[in-house]
Amino acid sequence: MKPVGVFGGTFDPIHYGHLRTAFEMLQALDFGEVRFIPCGDPPHRGKTFATAIERLAMVEAAAAGQPGLIVDDREVRRSGPSYSYDTLASLRQEFPDRPLGLIVGMDAFLNLPGWHRWDEILDLAHIVVAHRPGWRAPDYGPLGDLLAEHGTHKVESLHASPAGLVHIHAVTQLEIASTDIRQLIAIGRNPRFLMPDSVIEVMQELACYENT
Repeated sequence: MKPVGVFGGTFDPIHYGHLRTAFEMLQALDFGEVRFIPCGDPPHRGKTFATAIERLAMVEAAAAGQPGLIVDDREVRRSGPSYSYDTLASLRQEFPDRPLGLIVGMDAFLNLPGWHRWDEILDLAHIVVAHRPGWRAPDYGPLGDLLAEHGTHKVESLHASPAGLVHIHAVTQLEIASTDIRQLIAIGRNPRFLMPDSVIEVMQELACYENT
C-alpha cells in the first residue's frame, strides 16, 4: 500500500503554499493520499485567529474535488493540546502496516526537539521535510544525529517500511504567508490568487479575519 502523507498545521488560513507542497509530495513521493489535519489546539502557538471549526471549513473548501487530498478532522474532534505524536499514534492504529509520512517544513523540522515526544515520532512514521531555498539541514546536534542515522535519499525506502526514516524533498517556493493574508483582509484588500476562491468565499461568509 502506498504511504499516507500527514500534513498538519493551523492553516489560519490555508493558502496555495500549503496546497502546492501537499500536491508535490503526493506526486513526487508517490503517496496514496495526503491528509490535511487542521490543528485543533496548537500547543506551540496559543490562540488562533479563526476557530478550529472555521479553519476546518476552509481546509475542506480548499481540498474539495482534488484527488488524493483528504481532510482529516481528528485533531479538531480531540480535546486537549494537538500533539503530532498523539495524532500519529491514532493514525497508526487505523493503518497498522501502511507507511506514514509526516510532512513538515524545514523551519518546523529545526524546532523538532521542542515537540512533545519528538524522539518517538520515528517509531510511528517517517518524517518528510519540505525543503525550500535558504534553509540548510543541520549536520550536528540531535537533528544532525537523527539525519545521519535515519536519513534517506531514496523515495522507494519510504514505501518499503512503515516508519523510521527522514527524507528531505525540495518543493516549489511560494512566498505566501497566512499572516500576510490576514493583514490584507484586515485592511479590506482581496487575497485572490493567494488561495482558492472557494476558501475566500468561506472566509467572507464566516467573517473570521475582519477584526484581526
